[in-house]
Amino acid sequence: MFFGKKEYRNPWSWVPSLYFAEGIPYVVVMTVSVILYKRLGLSNTEIALYTSWLYLPWVIKPLWSPFVDIFRTKRWWIVIMQLIVGAGLAGVAFTIPASNFVQYTLAFFWLLAFSSATHDIAADGFYMIGLSEHDQTFFVGIRSTFYRIAMIVGQGILIIIAGYFETTTGLQPVDLTLHSKPNTEIVNNPAPSELTFKRNALQQSLYINSVSTNISTNKNNKFALDSALQYVQKWNFDHGFYGKNAEPHKIQPLSESDKTVEVGNFALLYISLNQSPEEGTEQVVTLDRESGDKSFNLLEGTRFVFNSSNWDKPALALVQIDHRLRTVSSALFQARSGDIPKAWSYTFFLITALFLGFFLYHKFILPYPQSDKPVLAGGSAKSIFQEFFKTFALFFTKEKIWLVITFLLIYRFGEAQLVKLASPFLLDPRSAGGLELTTGQVGFVYGTVGIIGLTLGGLLGGFVAAKDGLKKWLWWMFMAINIPHVLYIYLAYAQPDHFIIINACVFGEQFGYGFGFTAYMLYMIYVSQGTHKTAHFAITTGFMALSMMIPGMISGWIQEQIGYQLFFVWILLTMIPGFFIVRMLNIDPEFGKKKKE
Repeated sequence: MFFGKKEYRNPWSWVPSLYFAEGIPYVVVMTVSVILYKRLGLSNTEIALYTSWLYLPWVIKPLWSPFVDIFRTKRWWIVIMQLIVGAGLAGVAFTIPASNFVQYTLAFFWLLAFSSATHDIAADGFYMIGLSEHDQTFFVGIRSTFYRIAMIVGQGILIIIAGYFETTTGLQPVDLTLHSKPNTEIVNNPAPSELTFKRNALQQSLYINSVSTNISTNKNNKFALDSALQYVQKWNFDHGFYGKNAEPHKIQPLSESDKTVEVGNFALLYISLNQSPEEGTEQVVTLDRESGDKSFNLLEGTRFVFNSSNWDKPALALVQIDHRLRTVSSALFQARSGDIPKAWSYTFFLITALFLGFFLYHKFILPYPQSDKPVLAGGSAKSIFQEFFKTFALFFTKEKIWLVITFLLIYRFGEAQLVKLASPFLLDPRSAGGLELTTGQVGFVYGTVGIIGLTLGGLLGGFVAAKDGLKKWLWWMFMAINIPHVLYIYLAYAQPDHFIIINACVFGEQFGYGFGFTAYMLYMIYVSQGTHKTAHFAITTGFMALSMMIPGMISGWIQEQIGYQLFFVWILLTMIPGFFIVRMLNIDPEFGKKKKE
């Protein structure tokens, strides 16, 4: 019978799904939470601080790992933890719309973090007792692949789904087509207070309009363009259209000499509602070029927040045409609206359903190995705890343990800061130093293209290390995990609007990280060798999580003090201490190489 209690099942029926289920809650807690809080309006400092603390369960999981052995079976722990993870996800979904959502969602994220870390302990233990030694070797690559797939789904597909809900949970989208007209007079843009907008309709709706849909191709001057840009930014900020946590833009002094510098002509777009949103709710409106000539560039105004206090004012956007455009052309701009909390609640309900499916599937499909028994069945709890503390003591008496711990803590010091601010950087408006991508675009760039680069880099790192050993490639892997940070420096200073360039830079940085992280994992295995290698490896994973937690906590504050440009320069410079530590390591040249029979 397929659902009967079997001691053995084909590993293909449970290993891929088990490690896919292991990866989803981790990526939800570590990455999806960052984008969620960014979209809900928290500052970078708050996001980095709150979400970095969520690393703690993975830091201290060695402290309670013996309990998974002592009480119940590993199979029981896996199934129960998947049920608790599902409950935690549902808790996040229900509390996102609450007025004090930060406290509630963080509480459920903590539940997710602890249950996910416990699930990791049980799953890794079950893998070793549920498979023969040969199958363990064969499926080690399979389990890693499906864990990576979970990363792609979490950072990519789930974010894309959230982005879709963000633009489809509100009012009907509206279109505006702009046309370029050669040799026509430049029309001045009136102030919003001079315009009349439709009001008191029976049903709430969204409007987008311009004084004239025809934009002259005659060149304007840079002084006029900068004046209009500053006016738009100030208007939107003063009326709350950038959100309650937005910071005022730094106003650059205008130069009279710019009146002689010719630039492409521009026009203002006015986005408005005809009725107030319900008290305490927000209507988030996004504006983008939907199709047509890319010579029409949206300089300012891609996301606006309407509420009961500003709904009767129009939000402003600024469109410029390329100065080289001389012919009749057109572009279609579309405004979409959505309820951000509702969109993310829907997304988390979907993840909840997914995990309840994992719970039901694994409850019936996981095998019942004879060796999967609680340790209490064969010994006293006292003796188990005595051995546990002895194991810890032996780890900290290893040769040059201070050097080992220092390496584990600083090898990824720069990457630990970058990973917390990469998504906010991609989402932030260009005026704040970001790249102003949509939620869906971030899901594709960082969660799909980035993960593919990470996976390919990891595969290459494993191949070369297995061929030549860790010692030969350690230095090059250290450089690979740090030097590609210059790609983010380029993105911060150049702020390219070409989507392919952004994808290429993120791919390159993540490829380097995947390649360089191979050395970190192999060194953890190297220092864990000995009688208690399983327990000692669990201790190194605690230091690995700590190495991400501490830098991540301060990264948001650093970025807000110095801006994105200098922040990425700072990240590159943090590789200097690691340079000296790596040179001090003493590693067996044969470690990692394939042994001859």
